Amino acid sequence: MSISVITLNKGRDAHLARLLEGLARGGAFDQCIVVEMGAEPPPLPDYGFPIRRIVLDAPGLPLARARNAGRAAASGKHLVYLDVDCIPSADLVPSLSCDLDEVDGLICCELRYLPEGAVTDDWMEQDLRAAGRPHPVRVFPEYGYAPTDNPGLFWSLAFGVRAKTFDRLGGFDEGFDGYGAEDTDLAFRAAAAGVPVLLTAGGEAYHQHHPACDPPLQHFDSIVRNARRFHARHGFWPMDGWLDAFARLGHVSKDWRNDDLAVLRPPSPAEIAAVRVASESPF
Repeated sequence: MSISVITLNKGRDAHLARLLEGLARGGAFDQCIVVEMGAEPPPLPDYGFPIRRIVLDAPGLPLARARNAGRAAASGKHLVYLDVDCIPSADLVPSLSCDLDEVDGLICCELRYLPEGAVTDDWMEQDLRAAGRPHPVRVFPEYGYAPTDNPGLFWSLAFGVRAKTFDRLGGFDEGFDGYGAEDTDLAFRAAAAGVPVLLTAGGEAYHQHHPACDPPLQHFDSIVRNARRFHARHGFWPMDGWLDAFARLGHVSKDWRNDDLAVLRPPSPAEIAAVRVASESPF
């Protein structure tokens, strides 16, 4: 079965190099599509497999558009999406493809979040696994794959999907511009079309540390905008934990669920800096 791996990058070239190193250690796929969100980057070294780079000269983080551009460039019957900060285990890509041979769905692997400094030049997979912490929200089966009745547990950081299914769903909605809810929207549209979200025991992805905020005030504008779009389509609010945090900090009204998410004031640079996550925290 032909497999295309798709990743997105915007200035995280060191993370991209680790992802490509991980792919080279695993093999068993046909091509890697790298969608660059920004100016043309410098050439990549030879990793021993075909790499095609697509450049979207666009501002911000056009995540939905970039993922769709990756699909448009992909020739594989199975698509494996990896965010640029994810290093795949050696068995991840073939395991996802084997799952897709058996079942149609959006199939998510487990992520292990790494603290700062966990990935060195001589990294070994067993060391990453030992250092990584699984996120407590999602519980994965011990073997095989299992459906979840909550499409909100679909995270686009690392997943597999049949190309025909992706096309049937219409891909990601590019009306979601920037960060937030574009993957949740895909999952709920998939569920409505009878395509389940499945969690698999096969393979893992190791999430490389990068600066982050909790809540993600650096993406305040796009989160609010995309939350409104999601609510208009699905009738309920996504990302409610983040929106509650925005309300506690005085950026949206406390009664945001009932007033169409009224913005009181955007966060200042100092307020964004104040919610930076400690470097030793994996998430």
